[in-house]
Amino acid sequence: MIRDMFPNHLFQLLAITAMEPPPLFGTEMVRDEKVKLFRSLRPLPLDRMDEHIVLGQYGSGKINSEPVSGYRGNKAVSPTSATPTFAAMKVFIDNWRWKGVPFYLRSGKRLSKRKTEISIHFKPVPHMMFTGLLEQPITPNTLILRVQPDEGISLILQTKQPGSKVCINPVSMDFSYQKDIQMEAYEWVLLECMRGDQMLFVREDGVELTWALLTPVIERLESTIESDKFLNYDAGSSGPSEAELLIEQDGGTWRPL
Repeated sequence: MIRDMFPNHLFQLLAITAMEPPPLFGTEMVRDEKVKLFRSLRPLPLDRMDEHIVLGQYGSGKINSEPVSGYRGNKAVSPTSATPTFAAMKVFIDNWRWKGVPFYLRSGKRLSKRKTEISIHFKPVPHMMFTGLLEQPITPNTLILRVQPDEGISLILQTKQPGSKVCINPVSMDFSYQKDIQMEAYEWVLLECMRGDQMLFVREDGVELTWALLTPVIERLESTIESDKFLNYDAGSSGPSEAELLIEQDGGTWRPL
């Protein structure tokens, strides 16, 4: 899971989200900004891995109301396999813009939904004028960039209903691309390859930087995982509950699938 999804996919989404705007929208300039961001990633503390990474392996469960077996129930898988099928990671970017801001990455198999999205949670405002009038705190606004399957953008705003009573409800403003102009990820890659545009392709120095960060983490995890104590989650769920705590312990909000 970490070897495949994180360096090849999730770190690329992280770079697109957090990199500085390039001087021009050109292939090498965009790649340069990605590399700058990878250089700013804070190494994960190997002695406190549980504060930054949660792994899991799916057990039996239900998907679309149909029962499915667990990962170890597959004939080609050892009944004591410690191969992760889910990973959640908290990373920090030590640069001027993002110092102290946590980024949470997660990917898994046999979850409740199959989708790719970027969820940006805005900070609460310094002064909340509705303090004392509501029983619960107001959830900050959220910007969601949907990569697949429903490519588009959603902005979730907290709005007050008309009237004298203070009642706050979330309202979603949605934009979706038309279905007839969408292409699959590999279709885009093949098209850009034929056009000679390398913007969608990773560059060697970027690959080396991401693997330099992940290699000691993978080696430590592989040496400490115990198959009989492996975190488990039901097939068709949103992953291990420990992944929720990874976000909630920092005061963040877990966004279920």
